[in-house]
Amino acid sequence: MSTLLPIDILLIAACAWLAIGLAGLVAPGNTRFIAKTLFPLGALVGMLVGLVALGFLGESPETAVLVVGLPDLPFHLRLDNLTAVFAMLLGFTSVGISIYAAGYFRQGQGSAPGVLGLEYHVFLASMLLVLLADDAYAFMVAWESMALSSFLLVTTDHRHEEIRRAGFLYLLIAHVGAIAILLSFGVMTSGSGDYTFAGMRAQHLSPFWASAAYLLALVGFGAKAGLVPIHVWLPEAHPAAPSPVSAMMSGVMLKTAIYGLLRVSFDLLGSDLWWWGVVALAVGLVTALFGVLYSTVQNDMKRLLAYSSIENIGLIVVGIGLTLIFHAYRMEALAALAMTAVLYHCLAHAGFKSLLFLCTGSVLHATKERSLGKLGGLIHRMPWVAWLALAGVIASAGLPPLSGFVSEWLLLQSFLFSPGLPHPWLNMVVPVAAALVALVAALAGFAMVKFFGIIFLGQMREPALKDAHDAGTWEKVGLSWLALLTLLLGILPSTVISRIDAATHQLLGVGLADKLNEQGWWMLAPISPERASYEPLIFLVTIAATLLLGRWLVRRLYHGRVRRTAAWDCGYWFQGPRAQDTAEGFSQPIRRIFDVMFRLEMHLPTARDSKPYYSVKVEDHFWYWLYLPLARLVSAVSGLVTAVQGGRIAVYLLYSFLTLLGLLLVARP
Repeated sequence: MSTLLPIDILLIAACAWLAIGLAGLVAPGNTRFIAKTLFPLGALVGMLVGLVALGFLGESPETAVLVVGLPDLPFHLRLDNLTAVFAMLLGFTSVGISIYAAGYFRQGQGSAPGVLGLEYHVFLASMLLVLLADDAYAFMVAWESMALSSFLLVTTDHRHEEIRRAGFLYLLIAHVGAIAILLSFGVMTSGSGDYTFAGMRAQHLSPFWASAAYLLALVGFGAKAGLVPIHVWLPEAHPAAPSPVSAMMSGVMLKTAIYGLLRVSFDLLGSDLWWWGVVALAVGLVTALFGVLYSTVQNDMKRLLAYSSIENIGLIVVGIGLTLIFHAYRMEALAALAMTAVLYHCLAHAGFKSLLFLCTGSVLHATKERSLGKLGGLIHRMPWVAWLALAGVIASAGLPPLSGFVSEWLLLQSFLFSPGLPHPWLNMVVPVAAALVALVAALAGFAMVKFFGIIFLGQMREPALKDAHDAGTWEKVGLSWLALLTLLLGILPSTVISRIDAATHQLLGVGLADKLNEQGWWMLAPISPERASYEPLIFLVTIAATLLLGRWLVRRLYHGRVRRTAAWDCGYWFQGPRAQDTAEGFSQPIRRIFDVMFRLEMHLPTARDSKPYYSVKVEDHFWYWLYLPLARLVSAVSGLVTAVQGGRIAVYLLYSFLTLLGLLLVARP
């Protein structure tokens, strides 16, 4: 009896997800069966995927051929270390999201529960097949299946026009990106007819055609990842989708685009031109700065997290650009450090951003509110959600000892340890880029303070919030799992890097594992302890000991006499919830400093208003600079085509006559 290989188990897992989805159609209206049986089964399959991928890291690649699809066009599949890292991300993240979804989804939320379960599990299976695909045909089939299933999930509550509009915008940009990816694959085949990735690796493209393939891939995968200026679907689709879907899209689906970009840039293309890295670095910096600025001024909690995802994707692409630059100049140790930061941030972001999106789902269910201006004080009614959200906020803000700090620290080390590059212009640009990354990290902390403070701290801004309730048991388990992943990634970075280093070694030929193993698992010193090191467990123990010692000292030294008096009211007699800083007021300094970045519509109260109010609406410049002019152009061209195709047979005969006459004139000797 032959032993199942890891690639066989992952294929079985993909089929299991599909079977679980189809099982929901047996009783499509039975919410309890779908939520309490099928979603937990999906979580078990996710755990299997994560464990198999984790165990495979460091092994030799495995291949398989599926004789499905069109004649003489089988699916070629491959499991290697790069695939394993992202399959591990998909598996472990989906565990928490699926368990949470078991308690989240309820009857009457648009699509029937059975249909929703089918779309959800097809989404999971298609993402796994994207990672396993080893030819352009299988990749594009899985990629389009992922796009279609996620579109249906975004439009779950399709009764609302704005949700349908957000879904169609997402589908449109997804297909624009798919066309760019398909063209990139076409360039890489170089007319050979070999559509497999092995055939593409064997091609030796000229710098021009290699650059064309790279730029097409950057556009195609950037459309899915949310790179500026093709990001506009993301802040529209994430708020429209149910919270578990938003978590899956932000935490996992965006990383499939990063996987595709890494696969093309470092694996399929043989060239390594330094300016590829400069392009990625510039696009990533613009995306990160744009995303974090817009996240700081949002008043919708899910839109705030959506723009925060754009910021994090920008940082990941910055790391890819830095890796390309170092790799082009054969600075392999620094290239390995930057690549490690990229892979680590992918894992970290999958955990903490999924956690935050799910926390907003619990807040939304408990309060029926998404607007930050109508929330506040929920830590008293939702302590579980509040404390678990705090873990996601700390990680997203890049603070120790959680996962976000490790990945951003590694990225900054890549900048700070870089010696003089051979190109003088790069020596000037790299320090500026490092300063911008530090600015982005600081603004991300500002956005997360706003997110947590406005929602959970202070007084309740609306009387109805007193009826809010904490998350249910399934939701608590799912949130706790993601918080645990975020903690483990934060306190065991050397252990994690030693596992994912196999993917870095595959792409670059070098890694960090040997250097880290010299220092021990408790210390993270990517270059040397003398230059920079981080000991997360000691940091965590120090924080815990300080808190416990402070608590003991207060109890020991406190004299016991209690004096109570009213809090200082700063001279204001009114101390109700309306006296608190609003979401708009909190972000006012950012709006004023970076005024040129925003398109603002403000309404200030006047004495003539019968019902005075204050409002701020922040819009994206790219809608007015790029998308609306493009939409008008498409409309004008469509109108011209409509006028030409009038539906009259006499007009069509005239066109045929004029065409024939033109051909005769051209063919005349």
